[in-house]
Amino acid sequence: MADESHHYSTKDRTFLRAIAGEYSLKDELERLRSAPRVIKGTKIKLKDGPQSFSRHYVEPPDGLTQTLHIHLEEYAPGGRNGKHGHVNEAAFYILDGIGYEIHDGIRYDWKAGDVAVVHSNCVHQHFNADPHKPARALVIKSKPMYMFMNMLFQKRVISRPKEPAPGAEGYEPRQLEDDYNH
Repeated sequence: MADESHHYSTKDRTFLRAIAGEYSLKDELERLRSAPRVIKGTKIKLKDGPQSFSRHYVEPPDGLTQTLHIHLEEYAPGGRNGKHGHVNEAAFYILDGIGYEIHDGIRYDWKAGDVAVVHSNCVHQHFNADPHKPARALVIKSKPMYMFMNMLFQKRVISRPKEPAPGAEGYEPRQLEDDYNH
């Protein structure tokens, strides 16, 4: 069966992409151990807007971790982010507010204290359901690991809104807080 097609093969197949390059465990451990162990959130500003804002504590380009991307999302009153999809999973711990997600066309409601899980390859969007108060979520992803494996698929379906949500004109994100007891 030398001419057996891979489309109809009866043999088990494994799909694996080679990961190759310069790597020294000793050097990597030294680099990681010299990295900061405490990231001061007060020194990182919320960016983007006007309906959704992000504060990235640990992200792939900074090299502080090998597997985690951690950021805070703040949604203005009645705000939403852009509709998008990516290969990596994400867990949103809802710090305050009420809202919902749309995952592959299905709505999932959430409130403070809930965890919203976005599965791999899910097209999704996040919404603040309260037209008067903001909502916040701490987001944890394994994005650096996916990037290392060259699994980079990410697609924007609808961009972040460029205009404020109705009734939230002039909203400024909560850059500094004095009460961290969400």
